[in-house]
Amino acid sequence: MNYTHLTREERYQIHALCSLGIGIAAIAGHLGRHRSTIGRELSRNVSEAGYDPSKAHAQARE
Repeated sequence: MNYTHLTREERYQIHALCSLGIGIAAIAGHLGRHRSTIGRELSRNVSEAGYDPSKAHAQARE
């Protein structure tokens, strides 16, 4: 099974699409990722302030 980490650009696209109220399944389809990948990304990196793609990417790189 091949797995590639989300890129910085994908994280910013997730942020933009979430801001528009787009659902997880639609975001996954747009990015060509499985919906569980997007769901995990959001559950790991959403705070009261919302999803922060730069913080999420920095955390993934650590």
